Parts: sequence; C-alpha cells; structure tokens
Amino acid sequence: MSRRKRKQHLRNRNKNRKYKSWGPKEVLKTLEAKSKNQEIYIDAIYNSDITFCSGPAGSGKTAIAVGVASEYILDEEIEKLVITRPVVESGKGLGHLPGTLVDKIKPYLVPLIEEMHLYIGRDKVRDMRYQNLIELCPLEYMRGRNFHDTFMVLDEAQNATFEQIKMFLTRIGQGSKAVINGDISQTDLPTDCAGGLITCVDKLAEIEGVSICTLGDEDIVRNTIIGEILTQLKGS
Repeated sequence: MSRRKRKQHLRNRNKNRKYKSWGPKEVLKTLEAKSKNQEIYIDAIYNSDITFCSGPAGSGKTAIAVGVASEYILDEEIEKLVITRPVVESGKGLGHLPGTLVDKIKPYLVPLIEEMHLYIGRDKVRDMRYQNLIELCPLEYMRGRNFHDTFMVLDEAQNATFEQIKMFLTRIGQGSKAVINGDISQTDLPTDCAGGLITCVDKLAEIEGVSICTLGDEDIVRNTIIGEILTQLKGS
C-alpha cells in the first residue's frame, strides 16, 4: 500500500470507525511517522511479509510495529494479532512470578499492551484478548504452532538467540505478516549466549518479501535527551 493510499484509507476508516462506544474520554491515537526513517519502516511493514528493524531505545521500533498491527486488526485484514518477547530479565532477576502463563509473561509485554491501548482502546483490547483475537505468547512456547492470517510481532529480538528467531520465522503461516525488532546495542543475554538478530538480518537481507530497516539516534522521539545520553555512553 502506497503512503498516499494509506493516508486516504486511514482518513476514511477514522471517519467511519465501528467502535465509537469505547468511552467518551478515550481519544485514540493514529499512527504517524515522525521521521523519514520511520516512514520507510512503516512502508516496509505494509509492503513486506517480514520486516526486521533495529534501532536505539525510543526510536519508535515497538510503537510503529504495534501501530501498524493495530490498523490491521481494526480493519480486519488479519484474523489475529500475536505479540511476543523473549523472557529475559534485565539485570538482577525478580525470581519466581506467580499465576498463569499469561500472568508470568505479562510484565515483559506491558510496553506493547500499553501501546495497543493507545491505538485500539483499553476496553477493546481487553475484549479482543478475551476472544483470543489478541494473544500474548512467550517466545519459548511458540514451537510447534502455526499462525495463519496473523500479524506477528517479536519485540526485543536482540534478546533472542538465532535458533529462537529461526523458530519464530517458521511459525509464519499463510496470509500472515511478521515484524521483528530490537536494539542490537543492548542485550540482556548472558555473555556466553550469542544473540541471533544480527545474523538473521545479514543472512535474509536479499530475500524477496523481507525488508531490513534501521533507525538511528536522529529518530528518537521518546525524549530528545535520550539521543544525547546514548551518544555520550557509546564511548564508555
């Protein structure tokens, strides 16, 4: 879908949106690129089966992936949205987490859930999760499953091994789309465990239907001071 067609489509969809009863105080967010690289990233997701994106914290990797995924599920272009992250803790572990499998993985997926609330609405996200239209799935438990007509998002992929990313990619079924993103400069994997994001990007770059996108410090929109902090810390 071209950028012009997408903008017209969004205007028409927002004008005739089905879900107008999500709450009078809830103003939903519409995905808009805030830099040239973000525009390239959005276009790549729309026009590719699989999109890899690497970039620093705050550059919009997750927000854009979830934003496009939300558009797909709202427009019923897919039947299901699956989001996942490697279950790897940053720094000292928190120990055993109580509850069901979803309860255990939820802390890792809070940023993606909160982003979906902005695009879809808190109540609608809850309803879609209840209907299993939105599934939170630990990456470690995806083996053996097949996802057809599904938008799949693998976030924080720098914390996934090569075998885990390979397994994720081979879950993609007919009519499905996948986005894999991460910050290759930040990994929480043990030093003796190599991340697979860089390897996959290098090996799959020439395949038709696969797009490789890169965001930089200039694309950071969370807070401009983050770019300055990262620049200073690179020399440490």
